[in-house]
Amino acid sequence: MTEVLNPNVRRRHVFYVPGYDPMPPRRYRELYRVEGKKQAGISGYELSIKGSTGQKERYHWMVNTLIDGSETDTRIEFLLWNDIVFDSMRNSIPQTYWLLLRTLWLYVSSGALGALRRLRRAPILAAMYPVVVLVGQIAVSAVVGKTLGGFVGGVAGTTLGVGLFYLMLILFRRLDKHFFAYYLLHDFAFWAQDGGAMPEVLGQRVNKFCDRICEALDSNVDEVLIVGHSSGAHLAVVLTAEVLRRRADAPKLALLTLGQAIPVTSFLPGAWDLRRDLLQISTRGDVKWLDVSAPGDGACFALSDPVLVSGVAPLTQKFGPTVISAAFSQTLSPDTQRRTRWKFFRRHIQYLCAFDYPVEYDYFKITAGPISLKTRFAHRSSTASVIEKVHSPHTSVEAADG
Repeated sequence: MTEVLNPNVRRRHVFYVPGYDPMPPRRYRELYRVEGKKQAGISGYELSIKGSTGQKERYHWMVNTLIDGSETDTRIEFLLWNDIVFDSMRNSIPQTYWLLLRTLWLYVSSGALGALRRLRRAPILAAMYPVVVLVGQIAVSAVVGKTLGGFVGGVAGTTLGVGLFYLMLILFRRLDKHFFAYYLLHDFAFWAQDGGAMPEVLGQRVNKFCDRICEALDSNVDEVLIVGHSSGAHLAVVLTAEVLRRRADAPKLALLTLGQAIPVTSFLPGAWDLRRDLLQISTRGDVKWLDVSAPGDGACFALSDPVLVSGVAPLTQKFGPTVISAAFSQTLSPDTQRRTRWKFFRRHIQYLCAFDYPVEYDYFKITAGPISLKTRFAHRSSTASVIEKVHSPHTSVEAADG
């Protein structure tokens, strides 16, 4: 598994699928530039970025690497859907609390919440965080309104109390850049809005994305790599499966999922289409699927095989994913671990950053180096500690469950 022996990629096209994030793509380009330069310095190779474009829905940047004497040119295209994310976060405060109740009820009544807790406890704590914080904000606002309104008394006091109650909720919402409670709630609620089925608002965008990926497959590149991070891993699976439905043969295609939380959606009763897509990709021996996570990342379902835990193991041979650990405890220096210990979002994007002691996972070699994902991990099997037991209470891959 060394680049010098078999460099097989001169040109690559990467499609990066972000998670539920309203931020513009230039933030990711800058992260790639800074962390790529840092990783190149640590690992002893050359990496440079050549410009970018803000063309609508086709934002991209070019990367050139020189690794062990092999030069590679890569186009990294950012699949934009942050406008959909932004629109989905426009709920009023009452609408947000109704969304909280509706989403929580879906997870509890469907059995998904209990199943997810049994699979991994850390991400469930992250999922319950917005519930606790938002309920806590209501409680604090109620106490403030009742206490200050009580000093005035009468109708005027009641009016003052109600006004202060709502003003406190407005204040909390404006401070959400520090709490992230509204943001996290909307993330979970977005994927659960139709019982786990692909949100209709995203359907048209998926078709456009697939058109672009098919165009790249028809070009003269040596590899087309779809990269999905966080909840973008879910979308990357959907895109890969749709492309494979359009293409009987796709030897150039590969899939990389990072810090995935796929079970959050695939365990829901209406997510039959996602389970179908997981099953479809797992049976394709011509498409390499690598899934990377780390127990040190509390926002993902670390080292869980999303196909098997979702209960859709194929009847024929299963080819993917290969599940490996980014092993933060071994690949990050003690100083980096100490600095990021309580920075949960920073830990969650570590997969897109430089590692102090990279072993087999190097984001920049994988996305811009001279070896294809399929060749690089051809003989790598999943880590011994991978979770394969079925946990999902819903395993149907048909539109009607049961």
